Amino acid sequence: MNEQRRPRTAREKYGEELRLRRTAASLTQEGLADQLMCSPTLISHYEAGRRLPKPDDARRIDRALRTDGFFERWLEDLESEYNDYFAVVAELEQQATLIQQFALSLVPGVLQTDAYARALFRAYRPNYTAEELDEAVVIRTKRSRMLDGPLRPVIWTMLDEAVLRRRVGGPQVMAEQLHKIADLAEAGRLRLHVLPYSAGAHSLMESLLTLMDFEDAPPVAYVEGLLTGHLMDDLALVAASQTAYALALSDALSHQESLALVKAVAEEHAHGQ
Repeated sequence: MNEQRRPRTAREKYGEELRLRRTAASLTQEGLADQLMCSPTLISHYEAGRRLPKPDDARRIDRALRTDGFFERWLEDLESEYNDYFAVVAELEQQATLIQQFALSLVPGVLQTDAYARALFRAYRPNYTAEELDEAVVIRTKRSRMLDGPLRPVIWTMLDEAVLRRRVGGPQVMAEQLHKIADLAEAGRLRLHVLPYSAGAHSLMESLLTLMDFEDAPPVAYVEGLLTGHLMDDLALVAASQTAYALALSDALSHQESLALVKAVAEEHAHGQ
C-alpha cells in the first residue's frame, strides 16, 4: 500500500520538478549551486518547496539545466504575498476540510477585522508608509474569504482569555473584533471555545497552534513565533500536537459559555470598562 502524504503545494511541485530536471542533467545540488553562485543548502530549500528562487536565480537555473525559460515562467505563478514560512500554510488551508486553531495572545489572522490587523501591523512595523500598511491589511484579511462558504473548511477556534482582554487598537476596535467572532460563532460558521484564566496552566501555553485535516491526505500541524513558523507533517509530531489541543480543549469553556464570554467582554470594551 502506498504511503499517504499531505497534499503537495504548488511550491513543492516546483521543487520536485527542479530536482528531477537537475538529476536528469547529472548535476548534484553542489554542482547546480556552483553555477548559481549560491549554497547547496539553498538548492535544497528550493527542491523541498521551502523557498522560491528569485527571478534572476530562476533564469540561471534555466541556463544551467537548459530548460528554455521553464522555471522562470512557472515562478511567475508561484510568487506569494506571504512570508516564505507561511506561504505553504496559506495554500494548504485552502485545501483543508477541518482547521483547528489555538491563539495565545492575538486573534488568528483569518478572523481579524481590518482595524484589528492595522493596529497589529502598526505595533511591530515602526517605519511604514500608509500604502504599505494598506497592502499588509488587505493581504491579511482577504484570507477570511474561506469563511464565505457554508461548508468547507469546518473551523474550530480556541482562544486564550488574554486574546479577549488585550485591547488591540483601542476599545472600539476590540469591541468590533469580538462581535465579528461572536457573529461567526452564532451563524454556525465557527466552533468557538475560550480557555479562561481560571484554567491556570494548560497544554498550549507555549505556542500558537493550527491543525489541518484533509479529505484524502494525512493531517498537519503548524506552530508560529516571531518572524518564523514551522509546518509539521511528521505523524508523531502531529499526533502530539493533536493531543495537546485536545487536552487544552478539555479545560476550555463550552461553545455557548465561550460565546457568552466573548459578547460580555465585547460590551466591556465598547463601554470603555
